[in-house]
Amino acid sequence: MKLLRRWHWPRTLFARLALILCVGLALAQTLSFWLTMTERDQATTNMMMGYIEREVVSSVALLDHLPAGERAEWLPRLARRSYRFILGPGIAGSPVDAQLSERVAQSIADGVGKAYPVTANTIPGKPEHLQAHLKLSDGTPLTIDIHPMSGVPLSGWLPLVLALQLAVLATCCWLAVRLATRPLHQLAQAADTLGPDLKAARLPENGPSEVARAARAFNAMQDRIATYTAERMQILAAISHDLQTPITRMRLRVDVMDDSTQSAKLRQDLLEMEELVKEGVAYARTLHGTAEAPCRIDLDALLDSLVCDYVDAGKDVAFASRLPITVVTRPQALRRVVGNLIDNALKFGGSAAIEVAGLPDGGVSIAVLDHGPGIPAESLEAVFEPFYRLETSRNRHTGGTGLGLAIARQLTQAMDATLSLHNRAGGGLAATLILKGALKAPVA
Repeated sequence: MKLLRRWHWPRTLFARLALILCVGLALAQTLSFWLTMTERDQATTNMMMGYIEREVVSSVALLDHLPAGERAEWLPRLARRSYRFILGPGIAGSPVDAQLSERVAQSIADGVGKAYPVTANTIPGKPEHLQAHLKLSDGTPLTIDIHPMSGVPLSGWLPLVLALQLAVLATCCWLAVRLATRPLHQLAQAADTLGPDLKAARLPENGPSEVARAARAFNAMQDRIATYTAERMQILAAISHDLQTPITRMRLRVDVMDDSTQSAKLRQDLLEMEELVKEGVAYARTLHGTAEAPCRIDLDALLDSLVCDYVDAGKDVAFASRLPITVVTRPQALRRVVGNLIDNALKFGGSAAIEVAGLPDGGVSIAVLDHGPGIPAESLEAVFEPFYRLETSRNRHTGGTGLGLAIARQLTQAMDATLSLHNRAGGGLAATLILKGALKAPVA
């Protein structure tokens, strides 16, 4: 039971198919070997019974016709691998009860018993051992000492050949499973690399008909998604462009209004509308990915310049845990993600602190910390959804547009990084950005 509990079924399809086929082949070969050996032993035993019957009859007849003084000299010549002759009464024992011994005793009795009365008994011991007793014509006792053999011994090279055969079958099985599962592996890789930029490598449309059909379907799906996303971007860009003109006209008309109170309110509403349109277009662009190419950057220099911009603007932003680390990433996307996280920290906590740390797997952790009220545990993932705001009021100054963290999450995915939120033990929120594949070396 403990062994069964420790057993874990392989997770990959390749390992499962290979295990099933290898175990099946091993069991089939074992069964075939057992059946072959069983039939071989039975055939050998039947042949040996007839051989013993003929040989013993001839040997007993020869000894009976020889002079008594010459019989001892012939005993070694008449001995065989499974039996020998003894001039004497032999050893008494119990009746024969083993199956093979009974067949041997019966064969001797059938051959010799017609001319010489034969009795047989088992000699005590672990292997089968029996003796058949008779008397020659002159009354001399003769004993046939027999060690029955269940079959012919195996050749020394047979286990090696069987092991080699099993190894060849296992290798062929491995190759067959690999060829069968390789298209699935390629399809999974293509699906994993199909990120927001929709620039994954196309699958080769060759191989078996089922594989080629799946590759064509995947490539066609990728093309359709890219087309739909491009059309959506064009629509959003057109809406953004068309809205700029009426918003500008409305702001000009508000500027010439006499009622300063109402004009200030309308001007604020227009500013919020303009900000919402810009944020919506920015979020749509991050869904489509970024055309920015990854490059090697000095992470310390990038974060330091970003923090200096906030400090120059009078914001309480600190940068600790400076490390001479370079990473290969999209710098503008990284700058915007960290900037969004700092903006949230300043909005809800009044201050922000950036901490950088290297990870054991070669990655880099960038944490933006604040001393704000934090986020309820059930909302730590929900805040990444578009237009989700913890602030229930409709005031954009207190609740924001609800797109900042959504944009940050989309840009993070485009960089092949991860972004998560955690409430700090001493109060406040920690937004942690994990960059994969960082190079822990200073910039030359």
